[in-house]
Amino acid sequence: MRIGIDTTALPPQPVGAGNYIIQLIRALAGINANDEYVIFAQQRGHALISLPENESFEWIILEDRNPGSRLIWEQTLFPRLIRKSGVDLLHSLHYTRPVRLPCASVVTFHDMTFFLYPELHTRAKRLFFPLAIRASARQADALTAISESTRQDAIRVLGISPEKITATQLGVDPAFRPINDTAAMRKIAEKYDLPDRFILYVGLIEPRKNLPMLINAYKCLIDGGENYKLVLVGRYGWMYEDLLRQINNLDLGGMVHFTGYVSQEDLPLVYNLSSLFVYPTIYEGFGLPALEAMACGVPVITTDVSSLPEIVGEAGMLVPVNNVEALYGAMIEVLGDEDLCREMINKGIQRAAKFTWEQTAKLTLQVYQQVMQTG
Repeated sequence: MRIGIDTTALPPQPVGAGNYIIQLIRALAGINANDEYVIFAQQRGHALISLPENESFEWIILEDRNPGSRLIWEQTLFPRLIRKSGVDLLHSLHYTRPVRLPCASVVTFHDMTFFLYPELHTRAKRLFFPLAIRASARQADALTAISESTRQDAIRVLGISPEKITATQLGVDPAFRPINDTAAMRKIAEKYDLPDRFILYVGLIEPRKNLPMLINAYKCLIDGGENYKLVLVGRYGWMYEDLLRQINNLDLGGMVHFTGYVSQEDLPLVYNLSSLFVYPTIYEGFGLPALEAMACGVPVITTDVSSLPEIVGEAGMLVPVNNVEALYGAMIEVLGDEDLCREMINKGIQRAAKFTWEQTAKLTLQVYQQVMQTG
């Protein structure tokens, strides 16, 4: 097969979906030498993927575009480039594909929040993505979803055949592991001005992540006499100002530390420095930070919704969405019980080991093969 992969949606500071794009390309390069790949990438995306030279991989490097102009380019100029490249199949890694294609097509869906929680997105995204996702569901030869939870949501919301969509669960990079390098950890703590003892959150600072619930539970923790700081890792998304106002209104300004975006190279050390990872999200297509935290040997508390039970299993502690009292109680329980903490750490490491990018790539390759065999 000659397989085209569209990585042009990769942002300059990748998080969940961006990390999927990077890791899938790297994993495919490691498992499959029988097929040819044509990777369509913007200049910054090519640098981020940073793949060693591979004779099976041809790169078509494009100028960097902002998200809006990229989507226009996708529908107008990209089809001609695909035809010229001679690919048999195009895998679009982020919801959308050109309406007109000269080849077979696979599209990846990361979640169904645009349908289930439209209020958590900007107006532009609420208008565009539901239409684009429905078009992809109709036109693609096959679909992949990054979790079984997202697969089931897509079947229900879009009314697609279960046979058309395959769950290709994400993996965790081996760099996310328990680390005992004191010097390296001290360097990272200084770089990001991290406190000695802290509770950690990693992800975008946006409404879907439900951070007001965490702030309220953390306020209860502080009022109860605990002296852990709260570290929020991630770039600001939309409506982050509401969270800043909440922190100031609760007089927590000196206790909550924002690091901004942390690179993938530094992130494993940040996880290792933390005492507890809390992920209070309303909905996740996969929930990669929870998996990364478990792999690093950090006890995890998250919500009992969407894909999180599928990913965390019995290795973490699950609480209901928006139940501040339950989250506060779980935090107190984990921080105050060393035996429970050790048990969660051991179970988390074992659980995370079951999720590999190699497996993600193998499942994805099976989808390509099925499309070409039936087409």
